[in-house]
Amino acid sequence: MIYKVYYQEFKTQVPVRENTKSIYVDGESVRDIRRKLSERPYNIEFITPLEGASLEYEQLNEDFKVLEI
Repeated sequence: MIYKVYYQEFKTQVPVRENTKSIYVDGESVRDIRRKLSERPYNIEFITPLEGASLEYEQLNEDFKVLEI
């Protein structure tokens, strides 16, 4: 399943909407995604699964690239 991860680039950053970035990661669960991203310095705000219409909408974005870690 594909998950959308909202994050700040560094763990020390306070979450601010204007600085929030997102990536798409392929994984089995939210726990699996957190484990895969644990080595990166990200301050993860929120992880949401994408399926159905929401996945189709995100795929229309030209920046849609799924990380397979």
